[in-house]
Amino acid sequence: MHHIAGHAVMCWMLDCSISTFLCCGLSLTLVRQQCHLFAVMAPRKGKEKKEEQVISLGPQVAEGENVFGVCHIFASFNDTFVHVTDLSGKETICRVTGGMKVKADRDESSPYAAMLAAQDVAQRCKELGITALHIKLRATGGNRTKTPGPGAQSALRALARSGMKIGRIGLD
Repeated sequence: MHHIAGHAVMCWMLDCSISTFLCCGLSLTLVRQQCHLFAVMAPRKGKEKKEEQVISLGPQVAEGENVFGVCHIFASFNDTFVHVTDLSGKETICRVTGGMKVKADRDESSPYAAMLAAQDVAQRCKELGITALHIKLRATGGNRTKTPGPGAQSALRALARSGMKIGRIGLD
């Protein structure tokens, strides 16, 4: 098999004049030239090198510039929510709860479950290009306790230890 101008050319030594046959859905015509038969085949589709397009999910920023999001941590004595939004608070980027990370109901508000939830949120934020977070921490409130639950501190520590820059911390 020879390659001429990107096409595969097959050559046979046969005793026939002109013949046409069907191969791989293509009609190939064989022409006799000095005791050799040639068939020109279309190039294979699977062998082409495809250009990979780079798709960025996050905003276009310069190197070393921080992209901020807002992390709303709701820590009650029954569960811990770690919820990241954009700066306006209208668009949810990622939300993970302690109950999504553990199997037992009694462990939903534990510091361990809050740490796992915060690590998942930090990983997802990094994938989307968010490098820094402002923190809004809240408890149950109202006529109930205004003290955050046991998962609040560990969620905040896990965000900081997973490489996220922490901006402002406020009580909500």
